[in-house]
Amino acid sequence: MSNPFSKNTTSYTDFEIMSDLKWHCVKCELKSGQAKTWQVWRQEKGVQLDQDEHGHFYKKMFCEHCQQNTIHRKLKSTDLQEVKKARSGISSQVAKKVKTLYNFEEAVFLRKLSERELEVDHKFPQIRWGENEADNNNLSDQELKEKFILLNRSNNLLKSRQCEQCCKTELRGCFPGIKFWYQGTEKWEGKTENDPDGCIGCFWHNPYKWREELNKILKKK
Repeated sequence: MSNPFSKNTTSYTDFEIMSDLKWHCVKCELKSGQAKTWQVWRQEKGVQLDQDEHGHFYKKMFCEHCQQNTIHRKLKSTDLQEVKKARSGISSQVAKKVKTLYNFEEAVFLRKLSERELEVDHKFPQIRWGENEADNNNLSDQELKEKFILLNRSNNLLKSRQCEQCCKTELRGCFPGIKFWYQGTEKWEGKTENDPDGCIGCFWHNPYKWREELNKILKKK
């Protein structure tokens, strides 16, 4: 066994606890609570996490310690896999092209901002990726718009938090105060933890399509 984390850190302690290859409650046994943490374990450290019958890298089950149904995590093996960088990176050329395609418009509030204020973000959040990202440099204009949106820094962080919470609870985020999903319901229902289709219908996945579908309903009424 080789613990990939620095001593006296939360992840080091959790890895030691999980080295028995048993399921452990994230509420009362483990210290790492953020979904992003487990993504880093897998994609940056090569830690092998076990999956439930639905392909999730966790399992919901009854905890004998806290007497609640909680999320549990388990190591599949204490051996580490060779790690490849998950994101291929967005080149400055691709970033500029995406910003031009969207006419420098920020997706949440439809504001035109300066190029330096805008960040190119993936519609399908990295926290749910199950494999490395393909090269973005040869995508068509349509493919770029299908894959990316533009956000300013604060909204990019907000989207990340919403997606992390969704990954943890399987309840999808919404535009503040408007519980509407144009496909599916509040429940995230991807076939596996890494299924992009589970995000379709959510505001944070595609604000443009979300507004379009909501306006269709309002127009009928």
